[in-house]
Amino acid sequence: MSVERTAVVGAGTMGNGIAHVFALHGYDVTLIDVDADLLEEATSTIAQNLGRQVDNDKIDAAEKETALDRIGTTSNTAEGVEGVDLVVEAVPEEQDLKAEVFGDLDAHAPDDAILASNTSSISITWIAAQTDRPEQVVGMHFFNPVPVMTLVEVPGSYRTGSSCP
Repeated sequence: MSVERTAVVGAGTMGNGIAHVFALHGYDVTLIDVDADLLEEATSTIAQNLGRQVDNDKIDAAEKETALDRIGTTSNTAEGVEGVDLVVEAVPEEQDLKAEVFGDLDAHAPDDAILASNTSSISITWIAAQTDRPEQVVGMHFFNPVPVMTLVEVPGSYRTGSSCP
């Protein structure tokens, strides 16, 4: 399986950082959040952070614009996960909220999509159990600030094991 289209659920600090990194590395990404104002703020933050990378000669202006062009936003989960290969959830560390999000992802994401959580404290096995596809649920724990830290922890669940594709 190859990953081409991605989505990130949650436009806060971690979510906008994950979207930034995906877009900068050539992936189309849809940033999803129930708060339209937060989506607008997130895209502004991403543009500012990419601008800082240009100022520091980490990327050039064309790379910044290309990355920004790869980012879409929506408040509609079903629309946001249409045709994706990978979804990363980055909502607050609340079990009930994560259960709701993974229920929505399970219902709307393509059957072969990988569903990942950026959680640092909730069991990936528990999260996976909220879906009908636990073998496709993994952790994808990014470290903050995401665009600066080049480290991602990928824990599996009981159904995925410790090594994931």
